[in-house]
Amino acid sequence: QVQLVESGGGLVQAGGSLRLSCAASGRTYSGYPMGWFRRAPGKEREFVATISGNGGRTYYADSVKGRFTISRDNAKNTVFLQLDSLKPEDTAAYYCAVARTGYPSTYESQYNYWGQGTQVTVSS
Repeated sequence: QVQLVESGGGLVQAGGSLRLSCAASGRTYSGYPMGWFRRAPGKEREFVATISGNGGRTYYADSVKGRFTISRDNAKNTVFLQLDSLKPEDTAAYYCAVARTGYPSTYESQYNYWGQGTQVTVSS
């Protein structure tokens, strides 16, 4: 069993930055891809970014490409999401997740462990 705890969310003005963290415990996860998803009010959860087990490959949603950066520290069992140039439309609850297999995926169904989420609110 893997437990994931996100942190780092908050209220920020448009153009600002935040750094989200996701700490994993329960078993080693270093060989598995990790992903970040988000759910805005009234919308379905959507893919944001994913990173391979060794951190060598990353993929981003078009809406965040060039503004967000995913990274991981396997020694600390932690994955990060750096959010820069934030926009009001980035307001959402952000969730991290561990993939079922060894391949990074943009699909929710490919992730089997989820955190409780951290709220990011961007004011205009």
